[in-house]
Amino acid sequence: MICDNLSINSQGHLCFAGQDTTLLAETYGTPLYLMDEDKIRANCRLYKHAMQQAFGKRARVLYAGKAAAFRHMYTIMKEEGMGIDVVSAGEIYTAVAAGFPMAQAYFHGNNKTDADISFAMDHGVGYFVVDNQEELEAIRRQAAVRGIEQQVLLRLTPGIDPHTFAAVATGKVDSKFGSAIETGQAEAITAAALSGSHIRLVGFHCHVGSMVFDAEVFISTAAIMLRFIAHIRDTYGYTPELLDLGGGFGVRYIEAHPTIDIPACIEQLAVAMKTQADKLRLPLPVIALEPGRSIVADAGMTLYTVGTVKTIPAYKNYVSVDGGMTDNPRYALYGSPYTVLLANRAADPADFPCSVVGRCCESGDIIQENIALPSGIVRGELIAVLTTGAYNYSMASNYNRIPRPPIVLLQGGGARVAVRRETLEDLLRADLPCHLKINSDQCLPTR
Repeated sequence: MICDNLSINSQGHLCFAGQDTTLLAETYGTPLYLMDEDKIRANCRLYKHAMQQAFGKRARVLYAGKAAAFRHMYTIMKEEGMGIDVVSAGEIYTAVAAGFPMAQAYFHGNNKTDADISFAMDHGVGYFVVDNQEELEAIRRQAAVRGIEQQVLLRLTPGIDPHTFAAVATGKVDSKFGSAIETGQAEAITAAALSGSHIRLVGFHCHVGSMVFDAEVFISTAAIMLRFIAHIRDTYGYTPELLDLGGGFGVRYIEAHPTIDIPACIEQLAVAMKTQADKLRLPLPVIALEPGRSIVADAGMTLYTVGTVKTIPAYKNYVSVDGGMTDNPRYALYGSPYTVLLANRAADPADFPCSVVGRCCESGDIIQENIALPSGIVRGELIAVLTTGAYNYSMASNYNRIPRPPIVLLQGGGARVAVRRETLEDLLRADLPCHLKINSDQCLPTR
């Protein structure tokens, strides 16, 4: 099994977090997102302990909420003493609703609107991670109106290619994110942040991409960032308090993916950074990481009910399920690999080659192609897709007007609904009734 919270019971049923998935499906229906709360908390603690062991007690771990954001997730992060990375007013609103201490929130994004900036300041977001000079001045203006000094980090682009999916590589010079060191823009925005009022430059941020399986990319990135910091110290007399190296550690979606020893990687990073800082005669800043996927991915599973099983002789077999790209668009977007099992016959040999596809009116609605499931699979059986805790619920949509599944949290042998299943009525909640004005194709709201 690719995750340590998976097992098969005496009935041959797949169990997740010690619970029989067939019983969970009977209780809550499908499609169904399951999340192992104990695993989420264990992953938070693993990161916090590793960071503090390697970098000292002041090291920070920020959960990247874009991986999976709902109210109870922020309750978990508050209880585990984590900081958070937020990227929208919606994520801020959700965290506030959970009672998260927003002084420990870091607001990211390459295009924060004036409304976003205002909303974040009004709700006490502690740090803005500034993408560009235009944004810096917009933050300065709104801080001036409030008579406050806003803490900021500057997002810099170190020019690193992490050899990951192009769509999730964010550290290259031509990325849409950040100010590039190579082009001189990083120095220019640093100079701007250090001049004028209402801005307090706390430090620097970078992020090079996702699904990174060793420490080398982080070590190379940190070396570039420390050299830049030394240059800024020598040129402007400024030494940052904080260096945030972003997130990006990968997870095992399939057997071919390696297992990552995250504490060992963090220790390797710390040794390399301390050596580099000593050579540059730099005090090492407080170090932060922003894990998202590696906190929640292996804490998640999605269950589906099999519908049509279609065989095209001499060509292909299709197993259709009652969800699809509406609840997991990642294969359609990135060709992302997943492990797929027949949950009600998890111990049976997988000898039926097939593609598992969704119910949407879209040829690209595919969960996984060219896998094997047990022979004789029929309508009504239960499909489990593993490692779906990250970027599944958070990227879900109502395409084809399909309601989104619920999230059921599993903890200590119990289960509870954290996000209820959407209803057909929910699909109409934002729709306004309207009538057509005579001789006009304009739809006007009914008073």
